[in-house]
Amino acid sequence: MKKNEYDLILEQTDAIPQSAYVWHWKTEHHFPFHKHNKGQLTYVEGGAAFLYTREKTYFLPARHYMWVPAGVEHYFTHRYPANFVRSIYFYSEQEDVKNPFYTTTGIYPVTNLLLEMILYTAHWEGDIMPGTKEFAFLKAMKIILPDISTSPLPITLPTSENPRMQPILRFIQENLAEPLTMESVCHQFNTSERTLTRLFRSTMDISFFQYLKLARMARAMGYLIETDKTISEIAWDTGYNSVSAFSNTFFKLVGKRPSDYQHLNKNMDADMEEEL
Repeated sequence: MKKNEYDLILEQTDAIPQSAYVWHWKTEHHFPFHKHNKGQLTYVEGGAAFLYTREKTYFLPARHYMWVPAGVEHYFTHRYPANFVRSIYFYSEQEDVKNPFYTTTGIYPVTNLLLEMILYTAHWEGDIMPGTKEFAFLKAMKIILPDISTSPLPITLPTSENPRMQPILRFIQENLAEPLTMESVCHQFNTSERTLTRLFRSTMDISFFQYLKLARMARAMGYLIETDKTISEIAWDTGYNSVSAFSNTFFKLVGKRPSDYQHLNKNMDADMEEEL
């Protein structure tokens, strides 16, 4: 996609401040970091996605949606072809700042009600103006979001633009199946454990071990949703040599056992296919 096409799409979403803007597309557009003057709800049909902000990486599994507040720089990617990416850009109001939901980036489960409402907009495109039935519908959707979105997905990965940290984080992400230790990472980058500890704390306010654990769990969630790997295979592929240790860590962070999470999301995908 050429730069002027990026600019055109971004300009269209913000061109009329008082409107809601609806956009459905079948293939992924690779946007760079960008931001809107409107709050953004995006739902991906098919596969999982990742939402990137300047501060964190968010995992967007099946049957979840992302909320990006107005003014937050972001972009998102998904590794597998999606049936549709459905985005609604909601007009901003002064009252939004009174509710923390509208000012906080997050990933939330899609309830049956919200899914039906999102799919109802499938034939709408572009600006939805005040005074129309469509706008009233979207206004109702926006109003109920805080009430039906009380349990954000707990796994988010902090990130850093620090030039020393970026190659370290990239190395960790590319080697999650390996028995990574602070010593091995320090050896790879010819630095001391003390220096690496300080880098993690000063740039991302998290320890090396906390980051490694979160990165492995985010990768595991993707495997559980997107592949037919067994739990033991996923444990091995995310650096665990014990299925029980993997399962216990996953449960503490996600609130479900890996097998339950896998079963739940597979059923959600099947239900969604029936509904579509």
